[in-house]
Amino acid sequence: MPTITTTHELTCDVLVAGGGAAGVPCALAAARHGARVMLCQDRSVLGGNASSEVRMHIVGANAHGSFDRGKELQTEAREGGIIEEIRLENCVRNPQRSASMFDLILYEKCRAEPNLTLMLNTAVTGVEMDGGRIERVVAERQSTEDRFLIRAKAFIDCTGDGRLGVEAGAAFMEGRENREQFSESLAPQQADKCRLGSTILMQARRHEQSMPFVAPPWARKFSREELKLRLYAVPGEEEPTHEYGYWWAEWGGTLDTIKDNELIRDELLAIVLGIWDHVKNASPDDDPFEASHWALDWFGFLPGKRESRRFIGQHILTQQDVLTSRLFEDAIAYGGWSLDLHPPGGVDAPDKPPCEQHPVPCLYDIPLACCISRDVRNLMFAGRNISATHVAFSSTRVMATCAAIGQGVGTAAAFAATRGLEAADLPADGDTMQAIQQCLMRDDALLIGCVNEDPQDLARTANITATSEVSGGEALQVISGQTRGIHGERGAPPGRSIPATHRWMSNPADGFPVAIQLDWPNAIEPHELQLIFDTGLHRHLTLSHHNGYTARMHWGRPQPETVRDYTVEVLTDEEWIRLIEVSGNYQRRRTHGLDTSSRFTALRVTVEATNGLDHARICEVRVY
Repeated sequence: MPTITTTHELTCDVLVAGGGAAGVPCALAAARHGARVMLCQDRSVLGGNASSEVRMHIVGANAHGSFDRGKELQTEAREGGIIEEIRLENCVRNPQRSASMFDLILYEKCRAEPNLTLMLNTAVTGVEMDGGRIERVVAERQSTEDRFLIRAKAFIDCTGDGRLGVEAGAAFMEGRENREQFSESLAPQQADKCRLGSTILMQARRHEQSMPFVAPPWARKFSREELKLRLYAVPGEEEPTHEYGYWWAEWGGTLDTIKDNELIRDELLAIVLGIWDHVKNASPDDDPFEASHWALDWFGFLPGKRESRRFIGQHILTQQDVLTSRLFEDAIAYGGWSLDLHPPGGVDAPDKPPCEQHPVPCLYDIPLACCISRDVRNLMFAGRNISATHVAFSSTRVMATCAAIGQGVGTAAAFAATRGLEAADLPADGDTMQAIQQCLMRDDALLIGCVNEDPQDLARTANITATSEVSGGEALQVISGQTRGIHGERGAPPGRSIPATHRWMSNPADGFPVAIQLDWPNAIEPHELQLIFDTGLHRHLTLSHHNGYTARMHWGRPQPETVRDYTVEVLTDEEWIRLIEVSGNYQRRRTHGLDTSSRFTALRVTVEATNGLDHARICEVRVY
């Protein structure tokens, strides 16, 4: 039959399905490493559970509450790389903490990449196979009546629900495995189809006058007894608040979180409005929550989904892998969030706490083998759908960890696609994995136990001095091979880090300006300088609509440790030439083209000011 749909045939190197916390860094990483990338996102905004449609804050390996993992110069667990770039941009440009502004920042990042084609409102709905490989995908954009047939060399499923991989016939898991299957003490005795439930979040605002609330007739009614471990407690050690909640308003874990998502949304709306009704109206004669002047400002209509499908990859990450920080030679990311298990019944299990968080002793590896399909040779995945048991997934699922995985997978996919390699062969190829890991570290991704061994980095051959330094912060620290301290408490597992500050630090008594200088015995002609600055990775930093959590951050301004103003000069023919002058920097990773018509024997970075700290800090210098 005739159709009004227009079909388009497209070609790229890497197709990324899903533009959430994993998909955006994945697509950016692949594009920045020379692959032609298409990113299909089925919503009109990017960010997934962090977008303005859901508004969950991005958390990761630095954990939270009594599981907090962070100490200055010792345990700097916050994720680096692309997610740090995004967080720093959001922090400075979005002091008002607007959810829509975060949408815009993600959109801008994608629009800025010449190798990246962003296709919003476009869902991957089908796959055409050629034996054990994906030949092309079918994507549909209903809003414009368009259908796309997209060929690629590598396909990456970052959809969360795994639509692309399932269409390709990739094996997957759902629900909870039994205790014996993977020897996991935290797994249930009997396997089942239960999973973590979903949540609809809400925001409220305080007004000058009293603001009544009338709940719709279908809203749930809650008693104090039913909320005793939630509203009347401090679940997850999060401070009680009215302006943002409630992550523990969870439901749907006993259902199919894909097929039953419409039912789950309707019930979650009834739940969140019922909780607010309890806050506002449970005690008509008094105001125990001091909520009389508060009114709902926003609540979602898209459930924040925690769990659905998990693919079976070349390796399945387990509880023991996480708790023992098992070393993986093909590591492309790391995690550190607790094993965070929730009762499948959610608010319908009022006698069970909304979460049971089991501490993860140290940071742990996430291998590439968990991100490549066991069955489909050119299918990769990143995000909450990676190959992990339900127990292990309860740690890897958080969005900053998903973002780190996304960057790792995107980098590996670009490496394969631009060199004629197959994704399935990467994890077992030691030389290729080492090259991928060196690419990731150059991009400021942390890989536990790995150090800079890039033979093209000319800074490693330089004699390095500074006009000012302190003990432990000597100039040579900028080529230590690491860009942060992870040797402290609950950082890297024993023996897998180098105890040091891993940064040059000037003496505060010397004030500004101060300089660090690299000298070479013979003249060089490099094309790029890369600097890694300190951005306080021991602290929390993420967009949150929770005032108490935000108060723990340096939000709305650059991080105080970060170098703000600096210049770069080179020595050629006994004359110093200024090539670069930067003011107002707030990013951690800065790369500069070295546009010079002649060779030089020395390079000097002069720090004129920081964003608040009384001395200069530079974590790494690379020269290419």
